[in-house]
Amino acid sequence: MANVKKGDTVLVLAGKDRGKRGTVERVERTKRGLGVVVPGINMAKKHQRPRTRTQQAGIMDLPIPLHVSNVMVVCPSCDKPTRVAHGHLEGDEKRRVRVCKHCGEQLEVVK
Repeated sequence: MANVKKGDTVLVLAGKDRGKRGTVERVERTKRGLGVVVPGINMAKKHQRPRTRTQQAGIMDLPIPLHVSNVMVVCPSCDKPTRVAHGHLEGDEKRRVRVCKHCGEQLEVVK
């Protein structure tokens, strides 16, 4: 089960955007492991050639993946960056949940 998922609010721990918060757009596998893409964070320039007559050439800003170890999930209830614990719902041992280490609230119900 993943600790960081699409739609989570995360805090960047390392890199040029350290200290910024953002919402995870997607989680993807890279050569170095899992990466998360957060819009507006870890932006890179890409020189784009026109592919069709209507498309314009230029320099584009694209978000590139951050390694999952360089972000920390922010708990929506206590608004603190937290490590993620895994537990079960009360009364149902098959459904697992992600839990905040600070306040003990569940982050989201997971199948």
